Amino acid sequence: MPKAPHILICDDQTAIHETLSLYLEAEGFTHSSAYDGEQALSMIQSEQPDLVILDLMMPKMSGTDVCREVRKTSSVPIIMLTAKGEEIDRILGLELGADDYIVKPFSPREVVARIKAVLRRINDQGKSASPVLRFDSLEINLNHYEVKVFGEVVPFTPKEVEILHLLASHPGQVFDREQILSAVWGYDYFGDTRAVDTQIKRIRQKLPQEGVSWSIKTIYGVGYKFETAQ
Repeated sequence: MPKAPHILICDDQTAIHETLSLYLEAEGFTHSSAYDGEQALSMIQSEQPDLVILDLMMPKMSGTDVCREVRKTSSVPIIMLTAKGEEIDRILGLELGADDYIVKPFSPREVVARIKAVLRRINDQGKSASPVLRFDSLEINLNHYEVKVFGEVVPFTPKEVEILHLLASHPGQVFDREQILSAVWGYDYFGDTRAVDTQIKRIRQKLPQEGVSWSIKTIYGVGYKFETAQ
């Protein structure tokens, strides 16, 4: 019998923990709680949860700082919570590597649905027919969330790896920004497409622009594609 997914709830409001706990237990998930950012970071590292619900504003250490630290070493799925809802916060959450984004107040049923969607997407990616892609001097390993250029590991965030893998797994195919958001984050972030442009810019900065037979091309007014030499 497969182990139930373990969810770590990180929020400074007791009511959030009490409400989400009831719904998670009803769906067969196990869970634990952190009430400030430092505790959240410690528990993420020690418990290795299957998914983290992370409030943007917490005592001792903000959710954005926690997310930034976690993404240095882990690709654990993260759903960020915020009471703000400003577009800048949504974009920041995406750029930091959050897998989904929910604005308070929210329906606990919605949170559970998002959790299931994110875990399903991660599971589907793990079943990818080609988790490891190789092009000349480039290797993209989705299993290990690792990118190598000329045999050397290049530091990529999980979302950067996923975007590069998505484009490279379909050479020559043009993806618009909404398609990239939907495929990589598994949710419709309509209106936040600038996050894609930022991610692509960062990916390009980490990859050589000369001396290789592949590149990420911008199709103006449409989106991006991964191109290889014929």
